[in-house]
Amino acid sequence: MASQELARKLQSRLAATQEGEPRPEPEQSPVRPKPQEPEAACGDSSSELSAKLTRRLDINEGSTAPRPTRVFNPYTEFKEFSRKQIKDMEAMFKRYDTGKDGFIDLMELKLMMEKLGAPQTHLGLKNMIKEVDEDFDGKLSFREFLLIFRRAAAGELQEESGLMTLARLSEINVSTEGVMGAKDFFEAKVQALSVGSKFEAEIREEKEERKRQEVEKKQRQAAFKQLQSTFCS
Repeated sequence: MASQELARKLQSRLAATQEGEPRPEPEQSPVRPKPQEPEAACGDSSSELSAKLTRRLDINEGSTAPRPTRVFNPYTEFKEFSRKQIKDMEAMFKRYDTGKDGFIDLMELKLMMEKLGAPQTHLGLKNMIKEVDEDFDGKLSFREFLLIFRRAAAGELQEESGLMTLARLSEINVSTEGVMGAKDFFEAKVQALSVGSKFEAEIREEKEERKRQEVEKKQRQAAFKQLQSTFCS
């Protein structure tokens, strides 16, 4: 009996000891943060505006230099035309620039060709612009308008093309002096071509002169070698 009672006391003490010990808590899996949804992408217009504002701020602060602006001077770039002819072309350009934005677009070119008595198809008008559209903006600046007459004078336009038709009709209508104005226009083109021919002739003469000097130099060297061999023999 004593042994059984002792056994019960030991079991009760062991149970009390086990209840007093802290039980290990189960490991908790780390809580992953909820991924944030990406912000809506800004449109191209917002990005472009932001870039422009940033560049303007940099320019104001002096950290960025402004882009150089090219100044177009028709009188120095198109020297083959007189000042009066350029002014006449400018007056014509402004007359058909009904939008007053400094360009002749497709519809304004359509109106111009109709007024000149040579209407063009939609595709023909697009090809006319494309032929001299250096900045690919789909319209004619005043410089590109002058290129039409330069290329016509240089014979770079096809005879039946829309641009050649425009140049041929405009040569008479642009001038305020009628037929005499057209005559002056053609004479100016002939003079420009003759100046170019004279320049080419001068280049040819210089090349021929250099060839002649090379031949004379070789002849002198050959004569000197022959004379030297005579003295050495």
